[in-house]
Amino acid sequence: MSSTLDPDELQAALDAVHRAGVPGVFAEAREGAQIWRGAAGVADLATGRPATPDLRHRVGSVTKTFTAAVVLQLVEAGEIGLDTPIGHYLPRLVPGERGAAITVAMLINHTSGLAEYLPHAYPSLATFPDLAKTTPKSLDDNRFTRWGQVELIELGVAAPAVGAPGKPPGVYSNTNYLLLCQLMESVTATSAEKFITRNDIERAGLRHTELPTGPEIDGPHSQHYESWFGMIDPPRDYSVYDMSWVGPAASLISTVSDLNRFFDLLLAGEIIGHSMLERMQRTVAVISFEGKTIDYGLGLHRFEIPGRGTFWGHDGSVWGGGAITLTSADRSRQACVALNLQRWNTLTPSGRPQPHAIDDAFAALQRSLTGARPELPQL
Repeated sequence: MSSTLDPDELQAALDAVHRAGVPGVFAEAREGAQIWRGAAGVADLATGRPATPDLRHRVGSVTKTFTAAVVLQLVEAGEIGLDTPIGHYLPRLVPGERGAAITVAMLINHTSGLAEYLPHAYPSLATFPDLAKTTPKSLDDNRFTRWGQVELIELGVAAPAVGAPGKPPGVYSNTNYLLLCQLMESVTATSAEKFITRNDIERAGLRHTELPTGPEIDGPHSQHYESWFGMIDPPRDYSVYDMSWVGPAASLISTVSDLNRFFDLLLAGEIIGHSMLERMQRTVAVISFEGKTIDYGLGLHRFEIPGRGTFWGHDGSVWGGGAITLTSADRSRQACVALNLQRWNTLTPSGRPQPHAIDDAFAALQRSLTGARPELPQL
């Protein structure tokens, strides 16, 4: 079978995302032994420095796959039980009936019913996801705020439940993953950052990936431009930001090449064993922050790509930065792309995001990167 990595097509798709309004976009696609890397636009609007495919970038909730993988390693080692209540391990953080009802697996696949802490930690986002009633003020106010994980977990646990434990659809929540980090630390007597670094990042040989300890991104990187639905105009750079507000739930810095390498090894059964990988790929319906229903396993999304079938991966965003990584079920095709603009859609009077040219261009880019057939025009 000949490769469908067409450099001209892939570069044109990147260029279209840039022309639609994203300052910089960079990607890598792999098919068999062939690798294509490309970029379009700029990494820094102030200087005009071009985007390049080797840039380091904050990848948001792609981090969750890394976190889930090390928890599953501990399950394989017999140190954690997937179906054991979290209250058995962390009774002070999730006490009483909830602690007895919520299992470790429910935290990993977001069916715990625990609320997201973000609106409670960021006052001007207190009505999130009711976007029309939010403002971006908290983003600036908390740029250098140092949050404690327990502090954030307590906010999420104290908030009204968003569902019954174990009952789909689940509701996406960073509270779940900070609890997993506390669980990891209680079992290993090692910080979650160090444990993930040793057992994921170093194990996979990722040379440009790290969980940051400060607000800066070390090494060559893009700026991160946040629009917050048109309320920040022009979009503001948040590449310098204290990421303790998400910690090892969403703070990873990586490159498109490193992410492709990690997900290839993961799906090959080299990060966790094949039986645990099969459990990781059992999905349930989960409601995302954007209100969309996604197929979510134990730290993995399942994506159905028209004309290409099932892909596994994760997406993520932070203030101004985003990424998505996709690996076909047979590992024959991989794609990873990063953007340095987030929440570009403006809002209708009712508070719903309006369609933007970036949406279509980015969807077309993902089709090209995964080798999917172009969508036919409707007659």
